[in-house]
Amino acid sequence: MASSLKIRFRGGEGLTLAALALVVTVFCGLPLLMLFRVGVAPEGVPSLAPFLEALGSRSALWNSVESGLLSALVATIVGTALALAIGLTNVRCKGPLVFLILLPMMIPPHVTAIAWIQALGPASPVLRWVGLAPEIGSTHPIYSREGLVTLLAIQHMPLVFLVVRASLRTFPRELSDAARICGAGAFRLLARITLPLLAPSLVAGFSLAFVAALGNFGINALIGIPARYTTLPVLIWRRLASYGPDVLGNVAVISVLLALIALVAGGLQLLVQRRMRTALVGPPQAPLAIDLGRARPLVEAALWAVVAATLVLPSVSLIATALVKTYGLPLTADTFTLANFEEVLVRQEVTLRAFANSTAIAAIAAGVIAVVAIGLGYFLTLKRGPARRVAGVVASQANIAFAVPGLVVSIAFILAFIRPVPGLGVSLYGTLWIILMAYLAAFLAIGLNPVSAAYGQIDGALDDAARVSGAGFGRRLGAIFAPLVAPAAASGAILVFLTAYNEVTVSALLWSAGNETIGTVIFNYEDGGYTTLAAAMAAVTVVATILIMTAMNALARLAPPGTIPWRD
Repeated sequence: MASSLKIRFRGGEGLTLAALALVVTVFCGLPLLMLFRVGVAPEGVPSLAPFLEALGSRSALWNSVESGLLSALVATIVGTALALAIGLTNVRCKGPLVFLILLPMMIPPHVTAIAWIQALGPASPVLRWVGLAPEIGSTHPIYSREGLVTLLAIQHMPLVFLVVRASLRTFPRELSDAARICGAGAFRLLARITLPLLAPSLVAGFSLAFVAALGNFGINALIGIPARYTTLPVLIWRRLASYGPDVLGNVAVISVLLALIALVAGGLQLLVQRRMRTALVGPPQAPLAIDLGRARPLVEAALWAVVAATLVLPSVSLIATALVKTYGLPLTADTFTLANFEEVLVRQEVTLRAFANSTAIAAIAAGVIAVVAIGLGYFLTLKRGPARRVAGVVASQANIAFAVPGLVVSIAFILAFIRPVPGLGVSLYGTLWIILMAYLAAFLAIGLNPVSAAYGQIDGALDDAARVSGAGFGRRLGAIFAPLVAPAAASGAILVFLTAYNEVTVSALLWSAGNETIGTVIFNYEDGGYTTLAAAMAAVTVVATILIMTAMNALARLAPPGTIPWRD
């Protein structure tokens, strides 16, 4: 067996797989393993006592599960309805609609929370213009369980939309065409054929929305704290912010509890999907375009109303708040000012530094993940035997790191790197490098999954033919497979960059003076009461995100199909 492994892993393949396994294990496996060890056995001996103590905060545990389930349900219903309307009917302007529906997913959750706080509060510029603002001193309507659930649903609905829309695009049309020939109407077709076939995708979308809501920090903090609706991510942040590293053991227990809930949700998803799976025969074809007839204007109006409700109202309120001298004043000619934008873009060094830091580490993380994904994807799909099994173990570490909430990942990295690195004597804690490594761990699966799917469509005979022709591993990977999966790798890298560029959940506990990110600066402005500055920087961030997505959209014609994630 040893000789067999030596033959299989000799040369560049063995060294490459070993290097990939080492890198992913250091970034993903070891920090999470240390977290679980501290959480389950803080004294070195496994015990249930820490979990029983953590369950004493059962209100936070229940609030996390309740808000996650409710928001995932709403996100699944709305996201599925939007995907069906755009994917199966003859509505017009599908491209702009898809772009705008996906935009909330790219906007940081804390920015979403700030925008809605300003849109619906007593000081809302928009509501005051139309005379619908709540009375001054009244309870803010968004500061409630229902408000928190609604914002979580808005933030994560695009995840469900993406999953369902992708599934619709792979449907063979034979069943639908046969049903329509037999006289089945649109609603009967939907109830008897489309939705049953979509069931695994609906479960996947629901699970993604639930796990994302479970680990969401920005919305849970900015809405949950004033509403006195504490969730586990906020409980972790509060304890660590109040008591410092001395409570790492206690925080690790709560983090493990949060991670276990996420992993159980993922396991249940796989179990349910296996029971619901239906084998489809036939290649993917052009999607249906059901003629809505006279109902088309109504459906289009409803779609644009959803876009307006989720984007226009909060965006206008956010910009209006950023343009007044003091929070609470109506936007008039006398109160109008650009001083807030000047403050965050010119005078405040911290904001410029945050933009530079976030751009740099998001770009580096996206590039590194694309390279790792191209190498690891080869072993996951085109190899057999021990190489595939080793690659599977490596990939599972990345999937676990992605499945657990970002705040849990940050706690794991604090535990792993709060002390100097053995042999080097250098401490990474409190530097920008620890945030970069946490990004690599948290977002590796985002870049790996599309590359693995692209490899799955490649005939393994290409590898055999190149090998017979004498091409070494490096030549085969660089000349054949990397170009073939490059669009998928670029698509994953774009998603990684946009996700890391605006995130706050992972960096909330890892940032330090001089190493701020965009997300942490906006959150600190709002948390410190500098609402107009927070609005100004949030508005700049939203505009920057839109410009980045628009520029990528404009380059879609020059790039291979599949490079831009939201384009067909």
